[in-house]
Amino acid sequence: MENLLRWSIANSGPRDANQPPPQPRSDLDPSIIDMILGKPDSELMKEALAVAVDESKDEDDRLQALDNFEMLIEQIDNANNMEKLKMWEPLHALLTNPSSSEEIQRQVLWILGTAVQNNPAAQHSYLALSPLSTLLSFLSPAARSGKTRAKAVYALSGLLKHNAAALRQMADAGGWDVLRNALEDSDISVRRKVAFLLNTLLVPTGTEEQEHAQEARAQEAAQAPANVQQPLQVPTSTQGVVVAATEPTSAAQQPAAAPSQPPSQTQAVTLHPSSPALNPAAPSTSQSAPVTTAAALGTSGPALTPPQTVHPNSHASMVSDPRSISTSRATADALLSAGLLRTLVSALASPVPYGLDGEYVAPDADFEEKVVRGLHTYATACGRAFPEQEGSALRGYLEEQERKEGGEERLAERWNLTKEEVRELKKAVA
Repeated sequence: MENLLRWSIANSGPRDANQPPPQPRSDLDPSIIDMILGKPDSELMKEALAVAVDESKDEDDRLQALDNFEMLIEQIDNANNMEKLKMWEPLHALLTNPSSSEEIQRQVLWILGTAVQNNPAAQHSYLALSPLSTLLSFLSPAARSGKTRAKAVYALSGLLKHNAAALRQMADAGGWDVLRNALEDSDISVRRKVAFLLNTLLVPTGTEEQEHAQEARAQEAAQAPANVQQPLQVPTSTQGVVVAATEPTSAAQQPAAAPSQPPSQTQAVTLHPSSPALNPAAPSTSQSAPVTTAAALGTSGPALTPPQTVHPNSHASMVSDPRSISTSRATADALLSAGLLRTLVSALASPVPYGLDGEYVAPDADFEEKVVRGLHTYATACGRAFPEQEGSALRGYLEEQERKEGGEERLAERWNLTKEEVRELKKAVA
């Protein structure tokens, strides 16, 4: 090592200013470099997809290529490159191609679910193809195997989670009815995945909790007499400040303005311009309470930093448009309107046998646990009430199971809940 160090020092003296810069070697074979360093992931993705879509290739080679592709797009950067490389269309075409075998379609569903899960940019790219009708068609028990239906739920789950736009398309495609039927699928793994998906979609975000509180305050204000002044609501977050600043004030709550008051003294809220809750491109919808900055008011203060670029896959992108990730309210509404709530309660009180021939009659513990968790989320986190029929059936089921287990504590252990959560669910149907 010492000899190598001496040689490197002796041969790395200062370069003469008139000496031309070193030129890259042109006698190196690129294939040799690829063998040493490996090809870029983008090239590997192109090669794998080219084999997968080539119907002249052997079926096993195409499946292996799709498996390699799935491993590559597990990295979020590679998944995001699918849009730049124009790969969404040929992948989706493999699902709709009549000549594609069910094994190839199942592998494509796996790829799609992996690419879009927890990836807003990939969700947006794939949703542009309006793929929900196609994905939902793979949940038909008469035409597909249980493994394929389970992979279809996996792809749906990745696309729907934290994606309000996808949920709107879900309603248009009749997807809630499909999920309701899937809760009685002959394959128990499909039932489990659907129950888990529904609970995930029901969990409210912080934005939805704030909206619930604002609606409750609005209802209280609407019921109060017009001549009673309501207490001032002080926002507790930046988003709350924006909402309070942009909501118009009723005539009963507006103080009379002094005649000598100059126009520049109108009510305003000063916010940092880089706040993700603000949308500079959106026009102002309120004249009584405009949102301005210190510079617009002509007041002195510290210099404001310029707005920061929001990365599409960052937490800031979700904060900048919180409603884009809100799925709780739409899911809770669908559970009631599409009959999903009745099916979930019935899955506990009167479970449907599963298996190819309905040979399994005993309830599945894992599916039961996921359904109970979803009903608890619906009642507590979403604050929804059970209709009389569903509430009565669920109440009878809870009482029967508590007697069998010998108390709330054993029942909570069985469903992986706390005793307090069991009591909350019992209270919701009392």
